[in-house]
Amino acid sequence: MLNERVYEIIRGPHVSEKATLLADSAKKQLVLEVACDATKLEIKKAVEQMFNVLVEHVTTCHVKAKNKRVGRVMGKRKGWKKAYVTLAAGQDVQFASA
Repeated sequence: MLNERVYEIIRGPHVSEKATLLADSAKKQLVLEVACDATKLEIKKAVEQMFNVLVEHVTTCHVKAKNKRVGRVMGKRKGWKKAYVTLAAGQDVQFASA
């Protein structure tokens, strides 16, 4: 896989309470924001190449766009795709190093 495509697929980590609990649990799951056209196999290869870890499996879901209001004007947020990546036993990813 080309390096440019790897950086297009993985947009960044999704930080939330649920994502933190999944990362700290025994499952060792990452929650990532990914490109909407990315497949599970592409996501798996991109994570393995970028972080040098082994991935067991990938689960994806589409987050629908929300309707928002600014004053009198109705607008819509953009929808995006979320990937739950389960790492193999003994694997870990450090996003920031001190």
